[in-house]
Amino acid sequence: MHAQAGDQIRIHSHHVGEPERRGEILETRGADGSPPFLVRWDDTDHEVLFFPSNDAIVDQLTEHGGQHR
Repeated sequence: MHAQAGDQIRIHSHHVGEPERRGEILETRGADGSPPFLVRWDDTDHEVLFFPSNDAIVDQLTEHGGQHR
């Protein structure tokens, strides 16, 4: 998984009826845009260092694609 600052990250719900979690990637701390990511979550406005698992999707909203991977 790779990203750039400005991309969005979505976490799939683990329970029926529970909404997805969304946030903005502020920084990438790994080599070449890999995790961990500094993320500001939309629902809480908190910034955290996030290590995504297989339930996460990066929506590339910056100039390097405009689509998700």
